[in-house]
Amino acid sequence: MPPPNQTPLPDWDGLKLRVRTLIGSHRVMVFSKSYCPYCNKVKELFRSLGVEYYALELDVTDDGPSIQQVLVELTNQRTVPNVFVNGRHVGGCDSTFQAYQNGSLQELLADSKDAEPYDYDLIIIGGGSGGLACSKEAAVLGKKVMVLDYVVPTPLGTSWGLGGTCVNVGCIPKKLMHQAALLGQALQDSRKYGWQYEEQVKHNWEIMVEAIQNYIGSLNWGYRVSLREKSVTYINSYGEFVEPHKIKATNRKGQVTYHTAETFVLATGERPRYLGIPGDREYCITSDDLFSLPYCPGKTLVVGASYVALECAGFLAGLGLDVTVMVRSILLRGFDQEMAERVGAHMETHGVKFIRNLCVFIQVEKLEEGMPGRLKVTAKSTEGPEVFEGEYNTVLIAIGRDACTRNIGLETIGVKINEKNGKVPVNDEEQTNVPYVYAIGDILDGKLELTPVAIQAGKLLARRLYGGSSTKCDYINVPTTVFTPLEYGSCGLAEERAMEEYGKQNLEVYHSLFWPLEWTIPGRDNNTCYAKIICNKHDNNRVIGFHVLGPNAGEVTQGFAAAIKCGLTKELLDETIGIHPTCAEVFTTMDITKSSGQDISQRGC
Repeated sequence: MPPPNQTPLPDWDGLKLRVRTLIGSHRVMVFSKSYCPYCNKVKELFRSLGVEYYALELDVTDDGPSIQQVLVELTNQRTVPNVFVNGRHVGGCDSTFQAYQNGSLQELLADSKDAEPYDYDLIIIGGGSGGLACSKEAAVLGKKVMVLDYVVPTPLGTSWGLGGTCVNVGCIPKKLMHQAALLGQALQDSRKYGWQYEEQVKHNWEIMVEAIQNYIGSLNWGYRVSLREKSVTYINSYGEFVEPHKIKATNRKGQVTYHTAETFVLATGERPRYLGIPGDREYCITSDDLFSLPYCPGKTLVVGASYVALECAGFLAGLGLDVTVMVRSILLRGFDQEMAERVGAHMETHGVKFIRNLCVFIQVEKLEEGMPGRLKVTAKSTEGPEVFEGEYNTVLIAIGRDACTRNIGLETIGVKINEKNGKVPVNDEEQTNVPYVYAIGDILDGKLELTPVAIQAGKLLARRLYGGSSTKCDYINVPTTVFTPLEYGSCGLAEERAMEEYGKQNLEVYHSLFWPLEWTIPGRDNNTCYAKIICNKHDNNRVIGFHVLGPNAGEVTQGFAAAIKCGLTKELLDETIGIHPTCAEVFTTMDITKSSGQDISQRGC
């Protein structure tokens, strides 16, 4: 960050790219100033010719002076208006009128009419959260937009409607099933609060799934209505590039149509990875299948220890099922490992079994048909001759996800991908190596795989392409929450990453256990919830890592994330008066550092 009161240096490369994009994206581009009579004169000329133009008013635009400097470098013209037609520089007011009088302006304008026009200004491949956000924003800015969305069915035949992973087979149904499990715990707690009920309480999987799928269906319909209201064309077809600026769209019946566009956005997302062993695709399920599974999964083996694996294991156990998690390496790779181990320990005390031996899976066999049936899993230890065999009703694979980029014709138009993971490298404007192709969301190489990030990136991309904005998506200090039975919220750096980046000697870690007041009456899980902040001692004890393990961690983390964006320090936290009695107030009273070695156990709320 620049010192206080010092203006940050312009991002010249970004500004040049922005200017070139504006010039290339509009038939007539006028760099203008709102008060300039010569600019108004040029605009009136184009209006009289019935020619649509786009004007960027440099006096009311962020970075306006810097953009004008870029234009000087590009055109050697210091004044406005600065006019471009079909990517060619025309000049200022006098030059534009001179071109009009000698007919060269009309010839330039006619060039675009003679050229075969594109069907759309923008085509977005992928109708998930990011793609929909980008499409609607571009349409609001006056562009002709198409969205293609097609769900390739899972090996078991599961598919879904418009909206992408989050809505259909991710965040939304996951959070609702998590809530179903929390209600089961609340029922147990309620007896200690005086609630008396004689009827035996049991959970009905089919009723829950039907209710969740009905809600998701309403969201699918809402997205289609929203696109129609904004005049975005939506087709339920699989998009594949066949030549530059042209895609082939294939629907479920195999019918093919072709569409062209000036600009494309890739928003295809990811799908679950399989083990690659006999029986995995035939008999196992993934999160793509779980949330619409028409029968209770019964005794379940969850393979993997990602946040998807632990979240699913958590709510299945909370619904009363026998659940085992087979950990192939570490819990919650990429997250703070102290917090990850605390998440696992809590799940273990609440009935989830963990197999931590490093295993190589050999096969999955079906022993018995049914809903659910009975499966046999065989795996071999990597540390010895031991062979693991187990019988389960359901095997849920959650070992990671693969980017949906390898079968959409990117090689045809020259878009580069990371061959190791299929992800797409982009610059800080989400632009690929092919100038007219952009990418957003989970398929970006080295970026966060989170729905709100995709939505933000999609909106901002459309505004940069068509609204004259320069704002880029900020991928730093993005908050997130893992919805395990005891939720884990974080923002900023994991402790391990902070030590790598700043050095352990330059950090101060404050931490505390806490006991939610609501849990004191049932008398459960004392000294389980945990909070810590990681501070940079050489930057005014600025908070560079925020971590909380407890109920409603997502709600707590969201609020503190805004403060971290604003440069939150330990001193500011100490000066903040907490709300009592809440879980979040623990961050306003932390006074024990890890380095002190003092006991952080709590005896009350």
